[in-house]
Amino acid sequence: MKGYFSVRYGRTMTFSKPAKIQRVTFEGSQGAPLAARLDLPAGPPRAYAVFAHCFTCGKDLRSAGRLAAALTSAGFGVLRFDFTGLGASEGEFANTNFSSDAADLEAAIDWLRVEHGAPQLLVGHSLGGAAVLTVAGTVPEVRAVATIGAPSDTEHLTGLFSDAVDEIAAEGEACVSLGGRPFTIKQQFLDDLEAHRVTERVAEMKKPLLVLHSPTDNTVGVEHASRIFEAARHPKSFVALDGADHLLAAPEDAEFAAGVIAAFASRYIDDQSGEREAPKPGTGVVVAETTQGPFLNHVVVGRHHLLADEPESIGGFDAGLAPYDFLGAALGTCTSMTLRMYAERKKMPLDRVSVEVLHDKVHADDCVACAENELLEGRAGMIDHFERVITAEGPDLTDEDRRKLLIIADKCPVHRTLENASAISTRLAD
Repeated sequence: MKGYFSVRYGRTMTFSKPAKIQRVTFEGSQGAPLAARLDLPAGPPRAYAVFAHCFTCGKDLRSAGRLAAALTSAGFGVLRFDFTGLGASEGEFANTNFSSDAADLEAAIDWLRVEHGAPQLLVGHSLGGAAVLTVAGTVPEVRAVATIGAPSDTEHLTGLFSDAVDEIAAEGEACVSLGGRPFTIKQQFLDDLEAHRVTERVAEMKKPLLVLHSPTDNTVGVEHASRIFEAARHPKSFVALDGADHLLAAPEDAEFAAGVIAAFASRYIDDQSGEREAPKPGTGVVVAETTQGPFLNHVVVGRHHLLADEPESIGGFDAGLAPYDFLGAALGTCTSMTLRMYAERKKMPLDRVSVEVLHDKVHADDCVACAENELLEGRAGMIDHFERVITAEGPDLTDEDRRKLLIIADKCPVHRTLENASAISTRLAD
């Protein structure tokens, strides 16, 4: 199972599965249905966020997906949507402008507030960042704001179709190519851009602000980030996305930006997940309920922190390994380590070991391995059966080497513990 890791101010949370996705629609500023998706973490969200995409882009832009995935891995529920006339949303793009986009963003916030919970974090990319900066000050529940490659003024957009400005003035509209796609731009769009002063809204916002911008952004120059940062009140932070392009096309750039945003927002949000703090380390393995759902537990071993849970099919969130998964992991890791130590000692040309562990309940009569184990011989009913599939990589390994490795696998300490009877004593803590 793939793990997602995020720093949460002093401890590392691990989620073992991607976000759950809800496809939704809500009414936009011009009455047309807007298409949206709500990405949810495996467990109860710590807080909700709304993400606003760049000009003529959409909610399904790859970088938007990577940003949402990284934020959900940090415990945020993330709503992203297509503005009117874009993506899967209905309505006419030609009839939209920056004001209608900002109103669409407000509609998204209102929908989330009613259906799940008001967003505490607003994130905007490019023109979506300008929209977020314009709206954030009017949303009382918002505790943090982050922008990525945002322009400091909306008139910057006219540079994207400057060759068509005269035609728009003369004809009232023009068809322009943006990102290789045709869009109709009307005069009202240009007039509306002139009416907005983003930096004035920033100065009035009074919200913690994180400005992320690439110094090599050729679409929206980094000087825009400087103007936004200078206009903002404290607390404010700036992070340079060195080497990134405007759309954060490289996966590592989008994931880095999302990780920074999650860490930044964690200082300011009111955690609504109901999660209890992880227990302090003990002399052994310490397990304690998170109080989120019936099964989700903290597992603390020294400085290491994991989550244990049950699958959704039996009422869990599937946010961590199930108990038998931990048992299989113990057998697999012990097997791998034992084989590595043996190969090093015998100077075997073993490049890499991987172990897959399968677990099931089987009838004792059908278990071939039972006949080889005196403790299991003669047992009736169902018993636990673990099957290991070992892959020993190394082009110079001989058949004899592989045979010896298979024998040594059965000598790993956890293997012996599982095969032998164990004594378990239990007492109540003082």
